Amino acid sequence: MVKIVWTELSVSDLKEIFNYIADDSVRFASITVGRIYNSVQLIIENPYIGRIVPEFKKKSIREIIEGNYRIIYRITNKQQAYILRVYHVARSLKSKNLKSISQE
Repeated sequence: MVKIVWTELSVSDLKEIFNYIADDSVRFASITVGRIYNSVQLIIENPYIGRIVPEFKKKSIREIIEGNYRIIYRITNKQQAYILRVYHVARSLKSKNLKSISQE
């Protein structure tokens, strides 16, 4: 089992997602954020469940797709994984958005 650590950026991403969707439906915003959270829970038992992020090609940086969102995480060791970002699939993921985090 690994401990999940949410970075400040990933928490901010979740808040932005919630607020954006909540403009139309608070209920659907809650459902969407709940699904993202539930997907992250899969990493606890199996940290290698996600695919390697194509933009980085590093075994330790992976992603799970939940609906329209990419949950990008980094496995630091057998005990810990960091949720780096939660990105809408339509947005392009640039190296600069993860660079400092991915090299920690």
